[in-house]
Amino acid sequence: MRAFYIDSPGVTRFGTATPPEMKEDEVLLRVQRIGLCGSDLNTYRGRNPLVSYPRIPGHEIAGEIVKVGSRVPGSIQPGQHVTLNPYKNCGECPACRKGRINACRNNQTMGVQREGALTEVIAVPWERIVKASVKELNHLALIEPMAVGFHAVRRGRAHKGDKVIVFGCGAIGLGAIAGCVRAGAEVLAVDIVDRKLEIAREVGAVATINSRSQDVIDFVMDFTRGDGMDLAIEAVGHPQTFVDCVEVAAPAGRVVYIGYSKAPVSYDTKKILTKELDIMGSRGALQQDFEDAVNYVEAGGYPADATITRVFDFEDAGTALQLWEEDPNSVTKFIIAHPEVPSRD
Repeated sequence: MRAFYIDSPGVTRFGTATPPEMKEDEVLLRVQRIGLCGSDLNTYRGRNPLVSYPRIPGHEIAGEIVKVGSRVPGSIQPGQHVTLNPYKNCGECPACRKGRINACRNNQTMGVQREGALTEVIAVPWERIVKASVKELNHLALIEPMAVGFHAVRRGRAHKGDKVIVFGCGAIGLGAIAGCVRAGAEVLAVDIVDRKLEIAREVGAVATINSRSQDVIDFVMDFTRGDGMDLAIEAVGHPQTFVDCVEVAAPAGRVVYIGYSKAPVSYDTKKILTKELDIMGSRGALQQDFEDAVNYVEAGGYPADATITRVFDFEDAGTALQLWEEDPNSVTKFIIAHPEVPSRD
């Protein structure tokens, strides 16, 4: 079967992959849509330290079950359209023993530490399947980054009446905004691209800041009448936004970091202590986060089409990565589609 490979930084090709051997507790999934993730872009750029080459990328998946193993529950059947939780955990490390398998010490994410889904069919454990009645396949491919955002909101304990600031309006940041809106919080979104801020408002942000032209700290103090934010979520991965989260958090507030800073971060630790902040990391998502994201999309609460920048045919996956590399600020989400599989209307 054919697969798309990143052979080395900036070098891609289509090649042959060995068809998967399905186990008794697995399902065979025909891949129909793949959302390109920032980790895929960083693999293409040569900036992903977790990747070895060559690598088949892709872990934001929409597909159709074509076969089930003998030990798969009867509720999972061929013909169902699903997404999946693309992380693999060891079951033995401290995080796994605590039930926080998303933080597994030995995690292997599809398309990163192991081969991804930019191919024709994949075999996956049935426990990782997320069933959905989402009508549009492109929307189903958005669930994974949404779930990552939902998990950060869960970590931050967002609830009704909270004032939340989300730094970064990419796919994961938009998922965090949606998760906060779902919880009844009032969201302030920050980015450097006006179009992304427009999308954030469509998702449910009540106010936006372009941090290139507006002072974030001053805006927050005015927005909260001097109190600061109950919750600050970082979905950029820039040293300044890590620091800004601490600056804008209210006393006894919470800070959740999703992004990976590309450089060391320097803090005034006095503010962390005197405000008695809860500072948390957020990694990936749990099965419940995927299910919550699916339910939110199914209920029509998410303007999915507005978040999709462009859909490319499978044959143009390399072009998609090249265009994203050339103009990253213009992209919210690129999706790769197998052309023989139409969207469901």
